[in-house]
Amino acid sequence: MDNKRYHRVKRVLDRRQTDLTVCLDEVHKHHNLSAIVRTADAVGCHHVHAVWPQEQRRLTNNTSGGSKNWVETHMHDDIHNAVGAIKAHNPDIQILATNLSDSAVDFREIDYTKPTAIIVGQERTGISDDALAHADQHIVIPMEGMVQSLNVSVAAALILYEAQRQREAAGCYQRNDMLDESIKHRLLFEGCHPIIAERCVEKGLPYPELDDDGEIVADEIFWNSLKFSTPK
Repeated sequence: MDNKRYHRVKRVLDRRQTDLTVCLDEVHKHHNLSAIVRTADAVGCHHVHAVWPQEQRRLTNNTSGGSKNWVETHMHDDIHNAVGAIKAHNPDIQILATNLSDSAVDFREIDYTKPTAIIVGQERTGISDDALAHADQHIVIPMEGMVQSLNVSVAAALILYEAQRQREAAGCYQRNDMLDESIKHRLLFEGCHPIIAERCVEKGLPYPELDDDGEIVADEIFWNSLKFSTPK
């Protein structure tokens, strides 16, 4: 295999920020969802949460030019379930909601080095009252023109890149222990050895270890197991 790819994937996974996430409150246009997932991947988020009723779900394997393969997108039926899942992962997380209100602050005034979840609202009606009820703080993007809102994917990108700027300055990306090692191994193996990974799944075999260059470390029993068809 190309060990350059292995080291690139490993570097990406080592820099994942599992305590930074974005939650889409019924953002229903597929291109916006795709753009937000792509941006989340670009700034190092590992999780994206989307409130999208079951009958409306349209997230496909083609989402975001492959970003879906690297970002875990969690679908929820309502915002209460979404926030519950976010807090189950990190009870101390601060919940921010993009909303123009009397208590809202400039999004750049927030400390994003803290565990943070950013809720963005639906394209036409904005963020829901139920979502606002979960927010610890409302944030706004200052506007100097006639329009008072940005496209939801553009707004999410601005906020996420402010979070990335602060976290980079604070050295958050230099940590390599945020993502669970078992998840790292799975993604490394599937990203670097997709054909063998598929065969392992077909045969119910665990992924073997990888060496420091991404080469598979396995005995003859493993390789023989891949060769023969599983009896039906």
